[in-house]
Amino acid sequence: MALTREEVLHVARLARLAMSDDEVDRFRGQLSAILEHAAHVTEVATDDVPPTSHPLPLANVFRDDVVEPSLPPEKALSTAPETEDGRFKVPRIIEEA
Repeated sequence: MALTREEVLHVARLARLAMSDDEVDRFRGQLSAILEHAAHVTEVATDDVPPTSHPLPLANVFRDDVVEPSLPPEKALSTAPETEDGRFKVPRIIEEA
């Protein structure tokens, strides 16, 4: 698909680019080559290829949740500098209005 000079100037105007006559001629050839390549890509036979959103199948990498014994609260709180009502006590950092 060969672009005309006017089409290249239109694209340049949309992109707010100032171009010299030499640049218009050079970009006309380059943009035409890009559009021809894109046209070839659309000709690839993909009728038997299912649409995908990822090139590789996605798999969940998380392990199954298994209920196991956890650390007893007394042991978890045993090294805390301060505790209150079975919880860690920390300084207040948010003031109430």
